[in-house]
Amino acid sequence: MKHQIDSKSLTERFCRYVQIDTQSDPNSTSYPSTEKQKNLGKLLVQELQAMGIRDAHLDEFGYVYATVPATSPKEVPVICFCSHMDTSPDCTGENVKPIIHHNYQGGIVTLPADPKIVLDPKDHPDLKDQIGHDIITADGTTLLGADNKAGVAEIMEAVRYLTLHPECKHGTIRILFTPDEEIGRGVDKVDMQKLGAQFGYTMDGETAGHLEDETFSADGVVITIQGVPVHPGFAKGKMENALKIASAIVANLPANGLSPETTEGKEPFMHPTSISGSLDKAEIKFIIRAFDTDTLGVIEQQLEQLTKQVIAAYPNSTYTFEVIEQYRNMKLILDQYPDVSANALEAITRAGLNAQRTSIRGGTDGSRLSFMGLPCPNIFAGEHAFHGKQEWVSVQDMQKATEVIIHLCEIWEEKTKG
Repeated sequence: MKHQIDSKSLTERFCRYVQIDTQSDPNSTSYPSTEKQKNLGKLLVQELQAMGIRDAHLDEFGYVYATVPATSPKEVPVICFCSHMDTSPDCTGENVKPIIHHNYQGGIVTLPADPKIVLDPKDHPDLKDQIGHDIITADGTTLLGADNKAGVAEIMEAVRYLTLHPECKHGTIRILFTPDEEIGRGVDKVDMQKLGAQFGYTMDGETAGHLEDETFSADGVVITIQGVPVHPGFAKGKMENALKIASAIVANLPANGLSPETTEGKEPFMHPTSISGSLDKAEIKFIIRAFDTDTLGVIEQQLEQLTKQVIAAYPNSTYTFEVIEQYRNMKLILDQYPDVSANALEAITRAGLNAQRTSIRGGTDGSRLSFMGLPCPNIFAGEHAFHGKQEWVSVQDMQKATEVIIHLCEIWEEKTKG
């Protein structure tokens, strides 16, 4: 069955959502990290309730939960669709002004508020597949917020479609919108019992047709250096500057590999994300990424060995080396439930797309949800060049993602014996 997704409704919905500032804050200790994320959550609850979804609600931690009731008498597994509401701290998300570039015909797209910000097909090769599409960008002063408000809009539009078309047979569908995904806390406060789903899908991928069922495994490392502070006028032979020691560790990292800027595909890396402190005490934070979980330990040993080599030149200084587990490759779980990915690939094919199974050089809420008991691969949402002012999305790709959600609901119902 072919499903006609209302492009006008979807586009207006997406543009409405991106104009709400939902930037998360990695330095905050509150849940959610910024209260303004709840502004979008409140709007989503209002819109869901207006569609007839009676149990839609926003909880104290900024999560939106909702249920689309089953239209099938079969005992269909409960599936969940999830997207995050926050936008990246890397670029401002305040006063977003979405611009629709209708009927893209190739070439460079210039963003009007800053002519230096352009979308050049040389830098954005996926634009070659967008001829005739309607491309949405911001005006060049902010990010767009397609990561992940494209996914939010697609799920919401799919809910609207399902409520208007009860002839679509499906089981119970659970909806989950999360805060703080961009700062690694997206599922910290999810109530899995209340969610009550057996399988899930995040709508947070990039290229149309792609299903991502493999992520990095991820750890954080914090190296703390305790130096020897001495008055600089009397420091000869005595001072051991913690900031210089920390800087030497960073300077001695591998130059031709094991860094984001020198790796691709399934190559792992160690990446310093911040260095701070003083003469007395300094701290370096790293993220460690590898598709093979065992490789994390190997890289961490290599980093600690480098630290020991550097600090050996400072006999009166000490260090601590803390490893913090962040998330693990969701493929370890998804391989145990092959129908979850197989059904998604079939839904993508039914939507008329070339279904491709790919991996993510990163993580999603689905990474952690999979290990929390909800096997959860990642379906494309159409977002591109996220976390920056060049971010863009195609209306037609969002339509296809919405259609995939609906097909997926039907496929789970069809394959359930009743």
